[in-house]
Amino acid sequence: MTLQRQIGFWLGSLLVFVLLLVVLRDVLLPFIAALALAYLLDPLADRLERMGMDRLAATIVILVVFLLLFVLVLVLLVPLLGQQLAGLVARLPSDAAKLQAIVLERGAPWIERFGGEKLTQEAQNSLGNLVGEATKWVGGLLQSLWSGGTAIIGVFSLLVLTPVIAFYLLADWDRMVETVDGWLPLDHRDTIRGLLHEMDLAIAGFLRGQALVCLLLGTFYAIGLSLVGVNFGALIGIISGFLSFIPYVGSLTGLVLSVGVAIVQFWPDWTWPLATLGVFLAGQFLEGNIFQPKFVGDSIGVHPVWLMFALLAFGSLFGFVGLLLAVPLAAVIGVLCRFALRQYLASRLYYGSDAARAAEAKARRDAKP
Repeated sequence: MTLQRQIGFWLGSLLVFVLLLVVLRDVLLPFIAALALAYLLDPLADRLERMGMDRLAATIVILVVFLLLFVLVLVLLVPLLGQQLAGLVARLPSDAAKLQAIVLERGAPWIERFGGEKLTQEAQNSLGNLVGEATKWVGGLLQSLWSGGTAIIGVFSLLVLTPVIAFYLLADWDRMVETVDGWLPLDHRDTIRGLLHEMDLAIAGFLRGQALVCLLLGTFYAIGLSLVGVNFGALIGIISGFLSFIPYVGSLTGLVLSVGVAIVQFWPDWTWPLATLGVFLAGQFLEGNIFQPKFVGDSIGVHPVWLMFALLAFGSLFGFVGLLLAVPLAAVIGVLCRFALRQYLASRLYYGSDAARAAEAKARRDAKP
């Protein structure tokens, strides 16, 4: 088979895969969730096997413990978070109006000094319109997050379907990997194995590490804001931790929301709004200097901007299924792009001629200390 036909075959396979995702996106969620669950839990099953436990027994133990913890978290957190979310949405318009009044009260003398009374009135009208639109948008966003969250909980509470699929996948994981390995084209088997190994390291490192970072940050923010006494602190903290899966978005969202609520709640005392700011600064320090380097590092090898684009793009195209697939596909595309770049830099398309290749090699040798 020529190179052109091989490229055509793999491009056609990719197109069929994308079309299947589009057509079947409404029914894929429990299968994708089960696949992700089995993938994340496979190392634990392997460890139990090395300790002498049968693969089937290890699978049963892992899934039973996971489901018990999952149900326990739902029972404990969902009522509290639902109550806080309802209260936050109900109080958002009045809190926004009060925050607007505080800003105008403190800023009006400066605006009037530099722009006069007319500019002050225009600023009041503009700020009022801005706050009104922002309040409407945030309220709609929170309600959509809650409705989406309950939908997700409903799907995962299909503790009839997803766990069953995950059970079979986890029990047969090694056999499936061996079968797929046997399908690889013989001429390129070593190259493909190397790429798949690189993809596995990137996906596993990021998913497991970032999930742990989100859990730690959400817990830290929820406890910190609750100790400060900020209204809806637990809800804001957990939302911030969950959104930390998208670089910078979670911390910025939680910071703006919590500081705004704290200013309205404690005005004119600045002590507790500053303490709220301190909670997020401490969280950023922990994330940047301890959590990220220790648990994630550079495992995915993808720039944060590309990661944010992938999450938004796949989420828009495929909904929650797209969000589940965004990070793995971003990692896969990153590995393939780096491989293509290495191939290009080693090809005649880059060097052009033997003389250019020799000159480049000499320049690199001379540049080494």
